[in-house]
Amino acid sequence: MNLKEYFLDKRYFIIFYIVLMMFISAIVYLDGTIQVNIYNIIYINIVGATLTTTYLLGEYFFNKKYYNAIKYILENRDEDIVYSLPEPKGLRQLLNNKMLIHVYKNEEVKIKKLYEEKRNNSEFITSWVHEIKTPIAVTRLVLENSFGKPKEEILNSIEEEIDKIDNYVEQALYYSKIDDFSKDYFISEHNLEKIVKTHITKHAKLFINKRIKIEINDVDFIVSTDKKWLGFIIDQILSNSLKYTSESGIIKISGEKLNKEKILIIEDNGIGIKEEDIERVFHRGFTGHNGREMYKSTGMGLYLAKELSKKLGHYISIESSYGEYTKVKIHFPKLTDYFNIAKM
Repeated sequence: MNLKEYFLDKRYFIIFYIVLMMFISAIVYLDGTIQVNIYNIIYINIVGATLTTTYLLGEYFFNKKYYNAIKYILENRDEDIVYSLPEPKGLRQLLNNKMLIHVYKNEEVKIKKLYEEKRNNSEFITSWVHEIKTPIAVTRLVLENSFGKPKEEILNSIEEEIDKIDNYVEQALYYSKIDDFSKDYFISEHNLEKIVKTHITKHAKLFINKRIKIEINDVDFIVSTDKKWLGFIIDQILSNSLKYTSESGIIKISGEKLNKEKILIIEDNGIGIKEEDIERVFHRGFTGHNGREMYKSTGMGLYLAKELSKKLGHYISIESSYGEYTKVKIHFPKLTDYFNIAKM
């Protein structure tokens, strides 16, 4: 900070001082009861101006080092701003330091969050690209080895791989919308059984090909939700159940009505989840033992299901016994609890 910048910063104080001294001088000069020589008034103004200028120059040189240090930090974007701030001399400088540290730390948190999101997005895109290449490669393989095979078998195989691609594309679409959710949903009352059956039909080919039985009981009730987003959540849970349930297995879908909530339960008798993985299956990008051993997976399906459930005012819980079963529950709290759940 140079002297010109300092006096420019003090311009209102200087204007106020000049106006004040002019007012006082005029009052003294025009007051007939006081005999004051014009030269005395000039002398008072010169002394006042000298003392005020001395004070301003003293304050300038006292604070110059501090403000120059702050200016240098800001111009050079010092990454260690918290540790390089000059020692404060007075309350104003102390408050300045505290404000700068507060702003710096807040920005640091935001930047770290952005870097984390960028890293997560990059990891998701990389794993998504690798995963979507698998059904594409399988489709090409089916076409290359289609000679002599029944047409229906070939079409079924291709359709199954296209369904996988469709699911991966849908995951990417919903992942891109998760931060902009409020613009694309509408909560209203829907019959849960209709939604469930619609999305079971979507996976009908896989049910038939793997000869997996489906049982539906007690889901004919009304829930407050967004039909499209809830459908996506059910799709992700069903996809996982179908993926990890062996041929001739069974998936049971049922409902419960409790005092404070309604619950949709999707249970399979597949390979289950290891105890050490059960708490982390909803984490972003977590594939666990099953995902690593049996399938290449982005680990995004259940993460998206849980995040979207929270935004809809629902929540998901899971229980499993490795080698025996997995049971996923979607909880629909009653309206009195809806906003509390949605804020989680």
